[in-house]
Amino acid sequence: MRFWRDTSLSTITAGFVAMLVGYTSSVAIVFSAARAFGANDAEVTSWVWAISIGMGLITMGLSLRWRIPTMVAWSTPGAAVLATAQAGQFTMGQAIGAFIVCGVLIAFVGFTGLFEKAMNKIPLALAGALLAGALSHFAVEGFAAASSRTGLIVAMFAAYLFGRRFIVRYTMMLTLGVGVVVAVATGTFNSNKLQFSLAHPVFTRPSFSLAAIVSLALPLFVVTMAGQNLPGVAAIRTFDYPVPLSKTIGITGLGTIVIAPFGGYMLNLSAITAAICMSPESHEDKSRRYTAAVWNGAFYVLIGLFATAVTGLLNAFPKELVRAVAALALLMTIANNLTNATAEESTREAAIVTFLVTLSGVTIARVGSAFWGALAGAIALVVLDRRPKRAARD
Repeated sequence: MRFWRDTSLSTITAGFVAMLVGYTSSVAIVFSAARAFGANDAEVTSWVWAISIGMGLITMGLSLRWRIPTMVAWSTPGAAVLATAQAGQFTMGQAIGAFIVCGVLIAFVGFTGLFEKAMNKIPLALAGALLAGALSHFAVEGFAAASSRTGLIVAMFAAYLFGRRFIVRYTMMLTLGVGVVVAVATGTFNSNKLQFSLAHPVFTRPSFSLAAIVSLALPLFVVTMAGQNLPGVAAIRTFDYPVPLSKTIGITGLGTIVIAPFGGYMLNLSAITAAICMSPESHEDKSRRYTAAVWNGAFYVLIGLFATAVTGLLNAFPKELVRAVAALALLMTIANNLTNATAEESTREAAIVTFLVTLSGVTIARVGSAFWGALAGAIALVVLDRRPKRAARD
C-alpha cells in the first residue's frame, strides 16, 4: 500500500506533535465551553470524543483520498465564544441546535463556492475585533485566577515567557507541564478524578431557539470562518497545496452536523497544526507529507476513544490551571486580531466599538455580546464612513 511506503518516522512524529500542540493549546477552552452550558463530566467527555473522532476521521479520509495533507481541527475561537456565552441562558439542547445550524451554514457556503465571497462581505477589521473581544473576555478570567492561585499562575506565566523566548513551538507544552508540577507539589491535584476507560458519546436532542441561533450560531459561524478557515486557507496556500477548498469546507460543515448532537460544536480547516504537517520538517519530499496528516488524524481518533481520561485529567487539576492554560494559549491570537482590527485608520474606530461591546459581555433580549458587538461595529462603520464625505461637501 502506498501509504505505508510513503510513511516515515518524521511524518509520524510530525503528526504526533501536531496532535499534542492542538490539545495542549486549546482543549482547556473546549472544556470550559462545555461547562458554560452546564455539561456534566459525561457530557464534557462526549464533547471531546465527538470533535476528536470527527476531525480525526475527516483528516484521515481526505488526506488519503487526495494524497494531500488536508488538516481539520476544532474551532478554538469558536470554543472561546461559547465559553463566554451567558451561563444559564441556553440549555444544552439549544446549544446543540445552534451547532447544527452553524454546520448547515458552513456546508452551504462551502459547497456553493460562496466561501470567499462571504468573507469579502465581512470587514476583516470587524471580524478581528469581534474575535479579539470574545477571546479577551475569556483570557481575563485566566489572569484573574492569580487572585486565588497566585503561585500557580505566576509559575505558569514564567514558563510561558521562557518558552516564547527559547522554545516557541513547545511553549504551551512547557507551560502546562509547569502547571502540573506546581499543582501536584502544592496538593491541589485530585487523583480521585482520574479515569482510564473508553469514552461513551452522550446524545442530546437538539432544540432550536431563535435567541440561541442569533447569540451562538451566527457568532460561531463568523469567528470560525474568519478566525479559523481564513488562516487555514493561508496555511494551505503558503505551502502551495492544491486542496479543494470549497469541497473541504463543505465537508467540515456536514461533519459538524453529524457530531453536533454529541457535543461536536464545530469542525474547520486547521492552521497551526496544518503548518506542522505541511512543512519540510515533516518530510523533505512534499508528495509524502500527506502521511503526516493521516497519522495526525489517527492520533486524534485514539485520543477521542480515551476522552474520559482527558476529561478526568482536566477535572483532577484546579480550575485555575485550566483557565490559565487557555488564557496564555490565546495571547498571540488576541494580539494578532487586535493588530488586524486597528491596522486601517478608516475602520479603527468601528473596530474598537466592536471590540469593547463584545468584551463587555452585555446581554440584551437574551442575545449575547458577540452579536451586539458586530452590529454596533457595523453601524459605526457605516455612519463614520459618511462623515468625511459630508464634511467635504460642506
